[in-house]
Amino acid sequence: MAASGAGTSRAVHGAGDALQRRQRGAAGHLSTAYLLIYNVVMTAGWLVIAVVLVREYLAKGTYHGLYYSIEKPLKFFQTGAVLEILHCAVGIVPSSVVLTGFQVMSRVFLTWAVTHGVREVQNEDSVLLFVVAWTVTEIVRYSFYTFSLLNHLPYFVKWARYTFFIVLYPMGVTGELLTIYASLPHVQRTGLYSLTLPNKYNFSFDYHTFLILTMVSYIPLFPQLYFHMLRQRRKILGRPEQYGKVE
Repeated sequence: MAASGAGTSRAVHGAGDALQRRQRGAAGHLSTAYLLIYNVVMTAGWLVIAVVLVREYLAKGTYHGLYYSIEKPLKFFQTGAVLEILHCAVGIVPSSVVLTGFQVMSRVFLTWAVTHGVREVQNEDSVLLFVVAWTVTEIVRYSFYTFSLLNHLPYFVKWARYTFFIVLYPMGVTGELLTIYASLPHVQRTGLYSLTLPNKYNFSFDYHTFLILTMVSYIPLFPQLYFHMLRQRRKILGRPEQYGKVE
């Protein structure tokens, strides 16, 4: 009887383990399907932004004022990146919540709190500088994730993911800093988003000072992120003579 009971117990546990494996497998397939749809949509969205930029430039013959042609899709798809923080938090993407949160929210902040909040900067050339850098970067990045999820990653996409940033990252950061700098006079003059004492909250906030501190924060953060990407490039792409190899 004891042997029979032990066998029954093992059978029950085995059935339970099999059920758990099937549940984990089903959850994994759902997560993969969701991430695939998300990355395809984001790739398409940034491609739309790129196409509109090129079309408007060819139609107008100048890059001045191009921001207005892509303002709405830029806000929508850049804000949509906030979901990536959730992806990390729930574990369907094995990335750092803190690092992802910083990278995403810094762009969302620039999109809404600076470029949208201070409309006077929207004609600045620096805005187009970071918009172009973001657009190319995101098309490559989301394409990279899409092909990776399909287990069919072309070498060129992988190479572009870990090479284009060498130029695009400094280009984007330069545009971001110049845009924040251009917004400072307006923010100081109008007191935008600032809160002075006395008030019922007994709290003060100077948005002008906050923007200056934000610019200063780029000094230690940019080199760390940039050199991290360079290390990732050496690790993933290997030696320079290997770059032409097609998988």
